[in-house]
This record gives sequence, structure tokens and C-alpha cells, in this order.
Amino acid sequence: MTHDITVIEKGSVVSPIGFLAGATYAGLKTYGEDRLDLGILTTEYSQSQVHDTRAQVTAAGMFTTNLVRSPSVTLSQSNIANGAARAIIANSGCANCCVGQQGLSDAREMADLAGGKIGIDAKEVLVCSTGIIGVELPMALIRSGIPNVKLSRDGGHEFARSILTTDTKTKELAVSFTIGGVQVRIGGCAKGAGMVHPNMATMLCFLTTDAAVSPDVLETALNHAVDRSFNMISIDHDTSTNDSVLILANGAAGGSDIQAGTEESRLFEQALESVCISLAKMVVIDGEGATKLIEATVKGAKSIEDARAAARAVTSSNLVKSAVYGNDPNWGRMLMAAGQSGAYLEESKISLYINDVCIVDNGLPIPYFKEAVVANMDRPEVRLLIDLNLGDISATAWGCDLSEEYVTINSAYTT
Repeated sequence: MTHDITVIEKGSVVSPIGFLAGATYAGLKTYGEDRLDLGILTTEYSQSQVHDTRAQVTAAGMFTTNLVRSPSVTLSQSNIANGAARAIIANSGCANCCVGQQGLSDAREMADLAGGKIGIDAKEVLVCSTGIIGVELPMALIRSGIPNVKLSRDGGHEFARSILTTDTKTKELAVSFTIGGVQVRIGGCAKGAGMVHPNMATMLCFLTTDAAVSPDVLETALNHAVDRSFNMISIDHDTSTNDSVLILANGAAGGSDIQAGTEESRLFEQALESVCISLAKMVVIDGEGATKLIEATVKGAKSIEDARAAARAVTSSNLVKSAVYGNDPNWGRMLMAAGQSGAYLEESKISLYINDVCIVDNGLPIPYFKEAVVANMDRPEVRLLIDLNLGDISATAWGCDLSEEYVTINSAYTT
């Protein structure tokens, strides 16, 4: 975070003014103590003399590029096309994917039921699902569950719990900052522990802000933030069928609309990016079976595309991930991953560091005390730095190590 942005203690997706959320256990997942599987996030119609949001609640979204996709994604993309939305309904336990036309009918019914509960049109509701592919949504359970969702200004933590699948913890964050003399907030929550190698987003991420932001500025800011956060993480090199990142802006904090190309828009982009990077790192450290966060920075590239490609290749390599799990400073695997990324590089100019210890200089290994480096890798975070020494562009990607537990989890996911 920068000095201009303050993290809100115990912040959540409803920390911005005027947002409500809630969740319930509807029976979509196997019963467990405090387990939730159906949640709703929305904004109040007005903000008790602070600011009226009836006119417009702007929204933006990014969605999976996987050609096998959930009808929930299809419906949300359609509903958000005009740059406006008021609510999100999300379920876990069932991906609503690969179920034919029934999937779209069920997603539409979910939007209609949520809209009826809140008192808004179904087209103002976005629908997200996560869980097992190839299973129809149990609509009888959802119909009976939606009335049990109690929306409140304290419901953000429950909503964050309701979207979890193999996650071991919630991923939540909220920040506050000042724009044009007005204090505004951004809140968010995410889920994802497996099938995470995004080409747009992570499995699910929901963001809110009480800043007044036009649809075009909001979309630009979200694209910017996602490119530098969720598009730079990998757990298992698999892209979900349900990836969705959504943001709602209700303007409840007051103040003038943020205009494109201004200092206000720059600060908003910076704050949104910081929230998304923090949530993205929470996702990868909670990767299935993960014990360590891997941060790979590639500097000295000729282009941002080269820097991003090489950094992502390193964090998504199963060989690199396995080496990090075993505290093995196998630098050859790291250079191999960068070399196959498609980024332009010259072997004779590359330098490589593991947790600030130089291992390779100008393409050649240098003497180092291996036992010390092994011990240095035995920590929750391992930082890899590859300097291509070709330019002045850099990028950072995040991933996690690969343990035996990942195989255990995924060998019995549906059984």
C-alpha cells in the first residue's frame, strides 16, 4: 500500500458506504459447522442523506476466456454490458457449467429471485457460481435458501465465506483514501484455491466502492488492476470455466464523478490495483496444498509483454514449484521456464537471484554456499529475481509451491 491508502481494520466487501451483504447455508455443499454456500451482495437505494444512488450504480466486469464456460458467466456478461448493476448473487458447491440450456434458465431464475428479494429488476443482478462442473444447480434448495439471506451492513464476512470451495480461509480487504477532499473506500473479497491460471481474473472476485465513477473510467481501472494482479497469478496452470471479477460503484461517499485522465482517476486506479494485488496474493498462498508464496520478478525486459510472460512462466512451472517446495535452489529450472515463455532474452546477459542471493551472473553460475541458500528458501515466501539486462521494463507474478497435498485434494475432488 502507498502512504495515501489506508487499510481498514477487519474490512470487507461492505466497508464502502451503502453496501449490504448476507449469506446462508442452502445445502449446496456438504453440511459443516458454520458452512455457507449462498450469498447476496447489493447496494442500498439511498444513503441516509449522504448521497442518492437511485440514478445509477455503475459496474464493470472481466470474465473467463475459457470457451467452456458457465451460463452464469454468460448471463452476467449480458446484464453488465450497459455498465450498470445493483446486486450480485453467488453460490458455491456447483459451477452451473456443462449442463446445457438448463444452466442459463437456472441462472436467470437466480437473478429473478434475488431481484425480487431486493426489489430490483433481474437485469440489474449479476450471477456467479463455483464448484463442481457438470452438475445442475439444485434450484429447489436455492429457492428456499434465498429468503433466508439476511442483508446487513455487517454481512461482508459471511458473504466471503459463502463463496469458498477448497479454500481454507476467506480473502477480504478494504481500504480508504481521499479523492478531491472526499474520503472514499474500496472493499473486496475473492475465492480461489485451485484451477487458477487466469487470462482475465481469478475464480471469483467481488469489489465495491462508494466513489462516484463513470462506467468507462471504472472499466479502465478494473482492466488496469486485473492485468497487474489476477492476470499475474497461477496455482495449477488451469483456467476456470467460471472466472469473474466484478466491481460495483454506488457514489455514496459524495463528491464529483471521477473523470478519465485526471489525478483523481490515477489515485483510484492505484488504490484498486493495490486491493487486487493483495487479494491475488491471498489466493495463491491459499492454493491447494500450498506451503509457500512464490514471487517472481523479471526486470530488464524490452517490453511489458516480455516481462509478464517470463514472470508468469516461472511461477506456473511445475518444476519450479516443486523445487521451491523442496527448498531446492535449482536455478536451471527457473531459467528454463523463462526461456520457454516466448519473451525475448539473451542467455549470456541473464542474472538470477533467490531471496536476494545472486546465483547466476551474466548467464553463468557463480559460487555460493548451497546449504545457506537451501536454509534461506525454507520460509513462507520465496522471492525470485531474473534480470534480463536488455531494457528497463519489469513485471511481477505470484504463485505457490506444489506439494503432495495438491494431488491428494484433486484426486478425490468429486468422490
